[in-house]
Amino acid sequence: MLLQIPEVLSADQILGCRKVLESNDWVDGRITAGHQSARAKDNLQLPEDNEDARQLGNTILQALENNPLFMAAALPLKVFPPLFNRYQDGQSFGNHVDNAIRQVTGTPHRVRTDLSATLFFSNPDEYDGGELVVEDTYGVHSVKLPAGHLILYPASSLHHVRPVTRGARLASFFWIQSMVRDDGERTILFDLDVAVQRLMSDVPDHPSVVELTSLYHNLLRRWADV
Repeated sequence: MLLQIPEVLSADQILGCRKVLESNDWVDGRITAGHQSARAKDNLQLPEDNEDARQLGNTILQALENNPLFMAAALPLKVFPPLFNRYQDGQSFGNHVDNAIRQVTGTPHRVRTDLSATLFFSNPDEYDGGELVVEDTYGVHSVKLPAGHLILYPASSLHHVRPVTRGARLASFFWIQSMVRDDGERTILFDLDVAVQRLMSDVPDHPSVVELTSLYHNLLRRWADV
């Protein structure tokens, strides 16, 4: 499932984050890449131990906890602390698949990367190129979203970032370990959840609401790994 989640951060939050990002020192983005990814990666990144990056990451995590669409789609068990990257002057990231397991730096904690997420901080008219291109069983998808919007997709997908030929593309990226590791099962649960919510809105007293809600939780109970 590839899903766009709008307005994860407000316009004021984006403005505040942009000020912090623009005033920081960026380093070579290959510091967090695996062996194969490092050969394809050409961008800039904030160091993981950067205190500003940690605070911005906490802002993102809090916003995600309060976002019903993200919670329904991701069913998060663990979220890797958000990282921040910058593409400019022709920089790009060639085709790659994200590492299956990510170690949280400085801790014993590991995150299985079921889902990848990119949260945009630059608006599309601020830069040329820079599209996130995701390949899945349904084809090739090119993604370039407004600031504050997020794209969520299976981390097993082959993907790349096209060269940025004008301006700068600022974004946060991170991974989610879901309670339900299988993408097909997560998609069924998400579609069922959306249908139940729509039925509750249209016909709140319909007896099928309880039946379908029970079905949702019984499937979640069967598939969840917590």
